Amino acid sequence: MTLDQIKARIEQNLETTMVQIIDLGGGDHIRAIVVSPQFAGLPLLRQHKLVLDLFHEEINSNEVHALTVKTLTPEQFDKL
Repeated sequence: MTLDQIKARIEQNLETTMVQIIDLGGGDHIRAIVVSPQFAGLPLLRQHKLVLDLFHEEINSNEVHALTVKTLTPEQFDKL
């Protein structure tokens, strides 16, 4: 799965204002930074689950070996 495919899947399935995908090494260790108003009021664990559930099959098959997620609401992102 390419970085562009990962980004597209997130953008197609979540209401996002920003998605950044970073290869941390080898193409199978990936970091996703996702900014979405959908995260407002949700616990951090639930925010991460919304993203990670989009890649359940790829994670289980080791196509994506490691996907770390950073989630922010637009308000949190604006404060950075």
